Amino acid sequence: MTSESVQPVSGPSRRTVVTAVGAAGLAVALTACGSDDEASGSSTEQGAAGAGATTEAGGSSADAGAGGAALAKTADIPEGSGKVFSDEKVVVSQPAAGDFKAFSTICTHQNCPMTDLKEDTLSCACHGSQFSVLDGSVKKGPATQALAAKQITVSGDSITLA
Repeated sequence: MTSESVQPVSGPSRRTVVTAVGAAGLAVALTACGSDDEASGSSTEQGAAGAGATTEAGGSSADAGAGGAALAKTADIPEGSGKVFSDEKVVVSQPAAGDFKAFSTICTHQNCPMTDLKEDTLSCACHGSQFSVLDGSVKKGPATQALAAKQITVSGDSITLA
């Protein structure tokens, strides 16, 4: 009969487990703090210039067949201000009489949804960034990128999300 010494098989060390948990937590935190491609990149140019934000009746045929969700009547959007549509994550504004623009209500700092609109300023409750709903530009940081422009169609007195 042979006698083997029985030695316990050791698992990962405490240091290995703590390091792995810390690395996983860091990966989750960094992912949450990142921004999506729509909120970064070309949104500064589109938001500040309002490029493509509004399509008047008689616009391109590509816009005419978009068939988006009806948002509001033109009379519902105050001149020099706007109106937030939380479900669609969009704000529609009227910088000048008959000129309508639309922007995302997702803050470009850390992607928080925004609903606090006072006059022409949309504010983020997460970190205090403020944006102009008239052109999408940043009024107050920490955000550094303008709101992403959204496509809308104005047909008669109806505003539709493209």
